[in-house]
Amino acid sequence: MEVSQKLIDKINSTIRDVQDFPKKGIVFKDITPILKNAELSKEIIKQLANHVPSQVTHIAGIESRGFLFGFPCAIERDIAFVLIRKKGKLPFKTVSYQYDLEYGSAEIEMHVDAVGPGDKVIIHDDLLATGGTAEAAAELITRQGAQVVGFSFVVELAFLSGRDILTKYSKNIDSLIKF
Repeated sequence: MEVSQKLIDKINSTIRDVQDFPKKGIVFKDITPILKNAELSKEIIKQLANHVPSQVTHIAGIESRGFLFGFPCAIERDIAFVLIRKKGKLPFKTVSYQYDLEYGSAEIEMHVDAVGPGDKVIIHDDLLATGGTAEAAAELITRQGAQVVGFSFVVELAFLSGRDILTKYSKNIDSLIKF
């Protein structure tokens, strides 16, 4: 994705570093200051939406920060939005996928009727780190017969090489800013 240096600079100057979160030694890239700036948020949505391939039928947002820009992008593109949430948060019949994290395991789910054969999906989240949650979302989607045609992120922590595990689903992996 071609991103203007001006937008990269705006995002970079707005993101807040939080030391030792969620555990000691980690510097958390906090995007919440972006949400206080409506103009910057609109620019991000426009940038992300403009790079959604025309064949995409759904954008799947990963709880909860993936909802922030994923849903507006889906609206902008006039396509469906899929909620991918932690287990036990959705009211209707669900399908789930359990996966391992560096510090334990987690389980995500979506409604059983959220995607199906023939659907083409972009998975969106605020940040790509190790790629484990995005990979789990891709597994969840592909097990329902849909195709993952790409991933989009606001921030990528490139030094963690998360994109490497996602390329088995799609080589179309976009991020607005990389650290």
